[in-house]
Amino acid sequence: MGEQGARESWVTEEFGSSHRGAVGVLLEDGSVPRPVYFDSGSGSAGRSVSQWSVYDGHRDRVPRAAALRAVCSCGWRGPEQRLDWALIGDRSLVEAGDGQAEVCERDWDGHIADVEATTVVLPESVTVLLERLEEEIDRLTQTSPVAGVRAARRLEVVAERVGYWAARGTRTDLTTVQAAAALGLDESGARRLLSRLGCWSLDG
Repeated sequence: MGEQGARESWVTEEFGSSHRGAVGVLLEDGSVPRPVYFDSGSGSAGRSVSQWSVYDGHRDRVPRAAALRAVCSCGWRGPEQRLDWALIGDRSLVEAGDGQAEVCERDWDGHIADVEATTVVLPESVTVLLERLEEEIDRLTQTSPVAGVRAARRLEVVAERVGYWAARGTRTDLTTVQAAAALGLDESGARRLLSRLGCWSLDG
């Protein structure tokens, strides 16, 4: 997502950093502002921030946001959500722009739904079985947490065993690009996942 500082972001458990979303900022000329640097004032290093709400134009060298939009680490960009400064007036941007920021998060949710739709489809029987297994382990944990731990460990063992052969077969059948598309990950994420499951070195 280019040069950026600290800001709130969203991820899903399945896609992780391959699809890290956030509220992006656009200036009036359509450009993306640089991160805002905040000096700690105590002699220690400050920090760079790209959180959308800091771009209110109220401080020196801090530009004013003209619009917000959802952005994703995969390169996807959502539609612009314009900010009406005539209506915002003296209110803080974090308050006045909250509605637009929420729209951005919903836009990113839609993007994630589109990503999920492009991934390899699991048979319904497998999906139902996984959901049922999660529910059963959750129920077991209510009455016996240690039994829940043992069940989770058994699940890890099964995942390691079946994941090994699945990763090895995927490496044989597909290129990294094809595997990444099928899994909804970027190439780096797919490479890391397959190497972890298949027990081979990333350097190999």
